[in-house]
Amino acid sequence: PRVESFFHQPTSTWTHVVWDPASAAAAIIDPVLDYDPQAARTSQESVARLARFVDEQQLSVRWILETHAHADHLTAAAVLHELFACPVAIGRGICAVQAHFCQLFELGDTVAKDGSQFQRLLDDGDRLELGEQQIRVMSTPGHTDDSVTYVIGDAAFVGDTLFTPEYGTARCDFPGGSPRRLFHSIQRIYALGDQTRLFLCHDYPASGHSPRPMILVAEQRASNVHVGDGVDEAAFVRMRETRDATLEVPALILPAIQVNIRGGHLPEPGGNGV
Repeated sequence: PRVESFFHQPTSTWTHVVWDPASAAAAIIDPVLDYDPQAARTSQESVARLARFVDEQQLSVRWILETHAHADHLTAAAVLHELFACPVAIGRGICAVQAHFCQLFELGDTVAKDGSQFQRLLDDGDRLELGEQQIRVMSTPGHTDDSVTYVIGDAAFVGDTLFTPEYGTARCDFPGGSPRRLFHSIQRIYALGDQTRLFLCHDYPASGHSPRPMILVAEQRASNVHVGDGVDEAAFVRMRETRDATLEVPALILPAIQVNIRGGHLPEPGGNGV
């Protein structure tokens, strides 16, 4: 498959457009809705950039895919669902994520906890058609209950499970997170083969370096600071638990989670109409 990646600087997020060259059937993975936290307003510059690219390449968007319900940016899935008239899909673990955060945020019955905000809930081993190619779904929990990896040919879209080798791996201290599950999920990703292209959801490059959207499995195995070759499960769990205890809450977690567990739809207005 061919892949074009778009970096959202304010949230350090990668959005990927992946397509089958033979049919021009495409999927958009982890799209971002622009959000100004000081004004508490959304905008659609990033959506417009994706739409221009899709139009220029004459692609037919068949799927909007979420690797998980993100805590650090708002998803544009609902906007793209309307724009391209195609389904939004996420791992079935979203139901557990909805239940966790509805309790934490005291959302009560304002959010359905059955994943019905999404058009397709995905299980491990599911396959989605993308022209002459298929998207294979791998359940890769640990960061969150709903984390999945999408495998298309030699490309795998891993969400927050792995970052660049120098930055390591995802935190596991959100509700439903587990460093043990994350370790085993990463081993499944490594088993895809050294030349598999791993497309990331984020990069936080050091000063003077450009963000990287893709890393080969071979490079992750050789040099990932958290889970390279030679790191066993016990050592990884100790490291992850120690590190997670020092991390701050993501800056956009309150608006992001409330929007993202709704499939990108904004909450209903309050009594004052806002």
